[in-house]
Amino acid sequence: MMTSKKLRQEFLDFFEKKGHKIVASSSLLPTDSTVLFTSAGMQQFKPYYLGEKSPYGLNVASCQKCFRTSDIEEVGDSSHLTFIEMLGNFSFGSYFKEEAISAAYELLNSKFKIQNSKMTITVFDGDSEVPRDEESVRIWSKFGFSEKKGNLRFAGREDNFWGPTGQEGPCGPTTEIYLQNTEVWNLVFNEYYQDRNKKLTPLEQKGVDTGMGLERLTMIVQGKSNVFETDLFEPIIKEISKNSSKPYTLNPKPYRIIADHIKAAMFLISEGIFPSNMEQGYILRRILRRAIRHGKILGLSSGFLIPPAKEVIEIYKDIYPELKSQETDILTVIQKEEEKFSDTLEKGLKEFEKIADNVRIGTIRNSNVRSGRSRNSNVRSGTIRNFRGEISGQDAFHLYDTFGFPLEMTEEIAQEKGLKVDKKGFEQAFKKHQEISRAGAEKKFRGTGKETTYAATKLHTATHLLHAALREVLGEQVKQMGSDITVQRLRFDFFHSQKLTEDEIKKVEQIVNQKIKQDLEVRKEEMKYEEALKSGALAFFREKYPENVNVYSIGSFSKEICAGPHVSKTSELRGFKIIKEESSGSGVRRIRAILE
Repeated sequence: MMTSKKLRQEFLDFFEKKGHKIVASSSLLPTDSTVLFTSAGMQQFKPYYLGEKSPYGLNVASCQKCFRTSDIEEVGDSSHLTFIEMLGNFSFGSYFKEEAISAAYELLNSKFKIQNSKMTITVFDGDSEVPRDEESVRIWSKFGFSEKKGNLRFAGREDNFWGPTGQEGPCGPTTEIYLQNTEVWNLVFNEYYQDRNKKLTPLEQKGVDTGMGLERLTMIVQGKSNVFETDLFEPIIKEISKNSSKPYTLNPKPYRIIADHIKAAMFLISEGIFPSNMEQGYILRRILRRAIRHGKILGLSSGFLIPPAKEVIEIYKDIYPELKSQETDILTVIQKEEEKFSDTLEKGLKEFEKIADNVRIGTIRNSNVRSGRSRNSNVRSGTIRNFRGEISGQDAFHLYDTFGFPLEMTEEIAQEKGLKVDKKGFEQAFKKHQEISRAGAEKKFRGTGKETTYAATKLHTATHLLHAALREVLGEQVKQMGSDITVQRLRFDFFHSQKLTEDEIKKVEQIVNQKIKQDLEVRKEEMKYEEALKSGALAFFREKYPENVNVYSIGSFSKEICAGPHVSKTSELRGFKIIKEESSGSGVRRIRAILE
């Protein structure tokens, strides 16, 4: 049996021999601020389709780490996953359809020994804007595929037109390869540029962008019926099953969800993402808590995520060594999130049942009023099973705010019980909560004069120095998780799995004071967001930044995207002192400091 490791390497070797430069996977955090995660192999190469010169040459291939939020709810079937490895070959104006299709067929048929009888091809059928892809039809016919034979079919824009990633970019018609009725390889022919108004303009330089899921390819080559039976998942599921009395064969869905989500969570954490209520951190928290809930369904005991997490490291340690090198930190984050949520999960589920019971009673009463029947006759007749009630947005927000239930978890549990959730009402309750919190923050600083505002400004600059000093002492895995500044002190939250030693605290304090004494200039530059990231500016909060951002540099010591304000020279801070270091939650430490 060909292992997944061998398949991955065979793909890269094949295209390297065909003149492609092998490029390492980029981060799961894209530079494109309009998307949360890297979801396709072409994202790191996006500029080269638009004419920017590629430092790798015109033809490249890669195995790209990808995370797809759109598939979270689908995980549990035979093929959908959140974290995948995307094998791809790319051309920036060098070759096009003939070479791309021929290479794909050669690899599958000659190298991996997949016969035509197991393949089905789809081709773009055309529409009012883009013509039918007759060229791809002609090329596939040379290999024995045609509509007449039944192994080639046409599909419209929804299925066979890809892109762009983000709100605008290169895109084009696709031809897709299905193996045993599972979509495995997508060949995209970038012929157009789509702007934010959905307008298509022909590209001056045509390009090829292909993506094949390693997990699905492994499933086919290893002769498995689903991706979870391959060597990329089987050891993880076996580890989960050791502690459950409910066999995988009788209830595979919870096992699959846990296996996928723990793997995805580990890769997200290795990229410096940590559980939170914002953007990428929210997604990480969502999948971890979903895994924890399904662990409860399987009757797994506390700490059940750690053994399968270690299996993930064993599977990928040679391919992605960052998992092994960060093992302690990754496992700490997972363990703390499990401990934090497990404390409230049981109570939250009980609260959900109370809410659901109230919805049932209300629904039955409404039904009885309409039908004229008594409540008892309704219950006796069994029609209680057929109601479609709705959990209010306020109740859904209560489960989120009090028990830490992500909205999607409440929706999933509700669906299992035949209920709906008022999502719009939840969003309104959430918005109202934010407005109240914002009003409280504004009241906190209302009426502050020039002197107190200047004090807060100095502490804001000190926060940047503290951040840079922590990264110098503890390592670049340190990531700002939040901050709070009053006119008296600063509070800074950051990812670090261990309590700081007295020596580490002293070193951080000394570095900040050293930079203050050096009287470094604080310089503000306005630039485009993408340019700021390329210049090395840190941007840990992945908000939807405007096109132009402010970058504050403190000498050559610190450089961050920030709204300000800041002092003009570090000497204005005079002296810096850490007054407390403590835990602030799941893998997060908190420092409180003052200026002397």
